[in-house]
Amino acid sequence: MTFTTANSNTFDATATLARELVEHVRAYGPVAVAFSGGVDSAVVAKAAVEALGEKAVAVTAVSHSLAASEMQIACSEATSIGIRHIQVETNEFERPEYRANAGNRCFFCKDTLYRTTASKLSDLGVSGMVNGANTDDLGDYRPGMLAAQEHHVRSPLIELGINKSQVRQLARFWNLSVAEKPASPCLSSRIAYGVEVTEERVRRVELAEAFLRELTGLYELRVRHEADELARIEVPLESVSLLAAEELRQAVSTRLKALGFRRVTLDLDGFRSGSLNDMLPIVRLGGVAE
Repeated sequence: MTFTTANSNTFDATATLARELVEHVRAYGPVAVAFSGGVDSAVVAKAAVEALGEKAVAVTAVSHSLAASEMQIACSEATSIGIRHIQVETNEFERPEYRANAGNRCFFCKDTLYRTTASKLSDLGVSGMVNGANTDDLGDYRPGMLAAQEHHVRSPLIELGINKSQVRQLARFWNLSVAEKPASPCLSSRIAYGVEVTEERVRRVELAEAFLRELTGLYELRVRHEADELARIEVPLESVSLLAAEELRQAVSTRLKALGFRRVTLDLDGFRSGSLNDMLPIVRLGGVAE
């Protein structure tokens, strides 16, 4: 009985939170949702279409940093949610600041997306932009949030104090297919700071990760592109021994070198989201503090 009551209480609390989110987004008026197809932006998109119907639109940035598999997920999820969905080509790779890949690379990516979307608001029939940032993002290094501030992009999840755990509860409540989807940042986030971001390098990472997923059946993994064309593979700790086994080790080394990596390493500390941020000194929003 306790278990049932607990589940009922959780459901009721999530249902209340869902209504609050929908009403909060309704108050914005017609909006464009920056939509990656991940759980955060999917929850905001669902709330937007519930609140605004055809007056809401999901906008996905198309560039070399978006894996083809992630675009497929975004398109499928937008269709499932029932929100109008457009893709806009962004040109962040043409920006020297982005390619330089300093600690604030993400600012220039989001700045490009928001600028491009802002120029299309009238054509889209909307008056503002929202994103899927949640309160857990406030405790991490997120220079892209400065771009959101500069372009007056609202963050309804943050405004309502919603964290990642609650986002997933909302996704389950709405039966979203991405409710349990692990985070999948853009391909450029795999390139070590200080190493130039190029179309060739992000494509190399995309193909390497796709190969590893097919070979191992693992989804949550990263191929970090370090300096001197070195690949540093991160998989969950319990799977390190799997890749270290001779047959797989040789296959991985051969394939990744064929893709253009000069050396291939396996990180014995396992998968850690955002591990490249370890390279940064003390950081502040929008830049790097020495």
